[in-house]
Amino acid sequence: MTGEVSSPVSSESSDLHSSLSSIITGVESPPTSMSSSQDDDITPFPSPAMGALKLSDEALAELSIEDGLDEDKIVSEEDAAQAQKLKLEANTAFSQQHYSEAMELFTQAIRLNPRESVFFGNRAMARMKMEEYGGAVADTTKAIELDPKNVKAYYRRALSRLAILQPMLAVPDFRHVLKLDPANKLAREQLEAAVKLIRRIEFEKAIAVGDSESTSAKILRMITSDSVPMDNSYTGPMPEYDSATKRYTPTKEFVEGMIQLFKDGGKLPKRICWEIVLGCKEMLDRENSLVEVEIGKGVKCDIVGDTHGVSPKRRFAMTRTINAVSTCALQQFFDLCNLLNMLTPPSETHAILFNGDFVDRGSWSVEVALTLFAYKWLYPSRIFLNRGNHETSDMNKVYGFEGECKAKHGELTYKLFADVFTALPMATLLTASQSPSNLKSEGSKPAILSSEGKKRYFVVHGGLFSKDGVTLDDVKNIERYGKQPGQEGLMCELLWTDPQDAPGRGPSKRGVGVGFGPDVTRRWCEANSVTAVIRSHEVRAEGYAIEHDGLCITTFSCPNYCDSTGNKAAYVRMQDDGQLSYHQFDAVPHPPIKPMAYSGGFAGM
Repeated sequence: MTGEVSSPVSSESSDLHSSLSSIITGVESPPTSMSSSQDDDITPFPSPAMGALKLSDEALAELSIEDGLDEDKIVSEEDAAQAQKLKLEANTAFSQQHYSEAMELFTQAIRLNPRESVFFGNRAMARMKMEEYGGAVADTTKAIELDPKNVKAYYRRALSRLAILQPMLAVPDFRHVLKLDPANKLAREQLEAAVKLIRRIEFEKAIAVGDSESTSAKILRMITSDSVPMDNSYTGPMPEYDSATKRYTPTKEFVEGMIQLFKDGGKLPKRICWEIVLGCKEMLDRENSLVEVEIGKGVKCDIVGDTHGVSPKRRFAMTRTINAVSTCALQQFFDLCNLLNMLTPPSETHAILFNGDFVDRGSWSVEVALTLFAYKWLYPSRIFLNRGNHETSDMNKVYGFEGECKAKHGELTYKLFADVFTALPMATLLTASQSPSNLKSEGSKPAILSSEGKKRYFVVHGGLFSKDGVTLDDVKNIERYGKQPGQEGLMCELLWTDPQDAPGRGPSKRGVGVGFGPDVTRRWCEANSVTAVIRSHEVRAEGYAIEHDGLCITTFSCPNYCDSTGNKAAYVRMQDDGQLSYHQFDAVPHPPIKPMAYSGGFAGM
């Protein structure tokens, strides 16, 4: 169509699309042997937020404190030698993608010799791999204190700050890297990208003042006034046209044909893209910020966690029910197809809830989002979409979706997506229709039931709150339209918080939001008669984890996350009586696809 920009990855498309059909198998794969070498200075980052809660100096100090660490310790030669040995063991564990083990070994080395800058810098790298960016900032800060010329510590601190989208704080560190190492090309590129990002943010804030009409309202007005003609050269699948309303309506044949079109490397015309996104929004407009769904008799619920896309360096992929699917970025389209084949399409006994993060970090985010939105348009009572921390404008600037969408369908299409992202609900309450066949919880105590004696689960992308007393009605009444998560408040916390082992609340090691302990989770579940919180947002080695004595369940559905962690993936199956079961799967082959081809200079992150 006129004004469209060709994709920067189009030269790869013929080889890529010819191999998709053989990859999308929809079966659970056997374990795959994984090995790799790790680049010391490039880390894939999944989940930053421009409006992230900035950790105070006190909070960073708390993150850097280790149990048993004596900073005034007199280091003997034997201690120093043993610490070096532990460092080598930690480096080996890191190279084998055993990041938790590497962190523990670096910690042991630090306790023996707390004056070695490299130990803190290397542990920071392991923390970055575990998405503990706040902890990585604390470790690199300590490394710099011990050795002001530690170039890698400055670089890693800058990357960690970019990971939680604090570019203003990253820029001085990149500049210090270049002062110490003027030939560092990667640092120079990252510095330039960070400076451009800051300028863009300020410019867009300035021009946004005075906007009164939403993009969705503007495009709807254009369509109904016959100002958006169809591309006559397009011969692919079409929804049904209603001449009376001048709008299109979805059909099963159209959605299935669209998916096949994407598999074959095709692209929808802009008018049909707009109809899908607007049609999805009309369905979302009927829902509260907390969607309440009863799992009817005979219906199963597959709750699927994050399904991030993979990188091209090696060959991995991921993958009746109500399926609650948290897609912390279904970056590669064939991953989504494989997942849908595993779970089967929606039906009267099968609905799907995608629990956020549909976009960013891949080069197929547009196709993924259009597929999910088209299913919501077609099956509004069987497909449910929650917002994730990637459905935010600031994240889309850095992690590829804005650039990809503009390249494929133009700026107005991106603005339409960004507008409709704010219409996505914040959470879903899944309630069993049948009385529990087993009163046992996932932990040691009897299950918490609703006032009607049923099990029910609060499904949210991130987690719980920085204060007690938040109710389901508080979530239901969140004014979400046109809103970004910001730096604090319920919306930010629903998308960003993480569980912690320690009781109470503390600064998040991620560097965003807070950590909430098992006592916090129990108080909230008991106060709201919720059987458990089911959330995503974090890698789990086995694909899922039952935490907080069964009251906090994390499910992560991207095997070998970011092509570097070696983790399994899993989804949770909920029966109509609220009974849960857990299903693991491993990576399957996929063709080489360039990730973050549209990320505007941050592709190395």
